[in-house]
Amino acid sequence: MTAHSIQTVCICGAGTMGAGIAQNTAQHGYYTILFDVQQAMLDKAKAGHEKSLQQLVTKGKITQEQAQETKSRLVYTADINDGIADLIIEAIVEKKEIKISLFNQLAEINHSETLFVSNTSSLSINEIAAGVMHPQRVAGLHFFNPATVMKLVEVVAATHTLPQMIETLRLFCQSLGKTPVVCQDAPGFIVNRVARPYYIESLRMAETGIPIETIDAALQGIGFKMGPFKLMDLIGNDVNFAVSNSVWEQLGKPDRLKPSFIQEAKVTAKEWGVKTGKGYYDYPAPKSS
Repeated sequence: MTAHSIQTVCICGAGTMGAGIAQNTAQHGYYTILFDVQQAMLDKAKAGHEKSLQQLVTKGKITQEQAQETKSRLVYTADINDGIADLIIEAIVEKKEIKISLFNQLAEINHSETLFVSNTSSLSINEIAAGVMHPQRVAGLHFFNPATVMKLVEVVAATHTLPQMIETLRLFCQSLGKTPVVCQDAPGFIVNRVARPYYIESLRMAETGIPIETIDAALQGIGFKMGPFKLMDLIGNDVNFAVSNSVWEQLGKPDRLKPSFIQEAKVTAKEWGVKTGKGYYDYPAPKSS
């Protein structure tokens, strides 16, 4: 399969990442199926798409006709049997067994050339592929939040991934206006591996009593677009903490990357950041769907 032969994309998971990826693929001409087992999540994603597209029209970035064309390419479904596509992108819960089960269910109803990719930020693509009936057709496509804006996508090759699949995915990302970076499966891939010290060392400093506002201001002052605590709030402390734990465990639990009790407390208290209205900072309360 080539990038040109990908016409239909099925996104599994209508959360923040899945909904964002779905809007991006639909805006760039792909017939897009957004699947989620929860109808409420699909309704929320659809409302989010309509609001986002209208904002783009208002700002003059797209026309009203383009917004309508994008919406016409989006299908929302809670029936897994509707998930027939050339490319499957999962963005569901970060549980390896659940991702494997989903891929195997979809492999039963899809054609022999369908490609399966995971948007996981930290789980091993090799381990996911090992549990899927066609491991050579499994890879990673790690988008970043917000998926409609962020240009970088990590294209992650597992041990048995077909080389032509990686090239297909690279070209597919380019067709979305993204900047693909190809890498081999490894703990945290590239970005999350490099970013761990940024978060962990900042948290270590906070553990000693240095105000988070001071740390954020200092790092923004030397050129970072966002301080680590504002960035963790944007990503979601639940997601960031899970990634930190995953990378730490996969690397053999080195002391320098041990997740912080400060962030663990935030996660336990459900102070996940922007999406819950409170993290290291306070935010406008999220609207209920």
